[in-house]
Amino acid sequence: MSLLRPLDPAFPIERQLPVDASPVVLVNVFTLDKADEKDFLHIWQDDAAFMKRQPGFISTQLHRAIGENATYLNYAVWESTAAFRAAFTHPEFLAKLSAYPSSAVASPHLFQKVAVSDICVA
Repeated sequence: MSLLRPLDPAFPIERQLPVDASPVVLVNVFTLDKADEKDFLHIWQDDAAFMKRQPGFISTQLHRAIGENATYLNYAVWESTAAFRAAFTHPEFLAKLSAYPSSAVASPHLFQKVAVSDICVA
């Protein structure tokens, strides 16, 4: 992948990884050239299969933006930041990143559910 661009430049993924939290949700927005979509989807599928085998993985879902631009959002649920950190920093996963098209830019960020009275539970 040509570039990781933080969703929040003041608190990039590298600063989030050491924070102990359970469970966590990875939101990763990908932008890329439309011509690279087929390659992107194949590589993402391979990465997702790797992540699915890792301890602490719960689920993932890939979304494509409506319209003509090639923007994707991956939403993945993990038991903890520790589990995600182990998978995200695994040498096998890191080696796969160079396979992404050069136009691909990823903006990963970790989140936790928030309870809002009468609306949603954490």
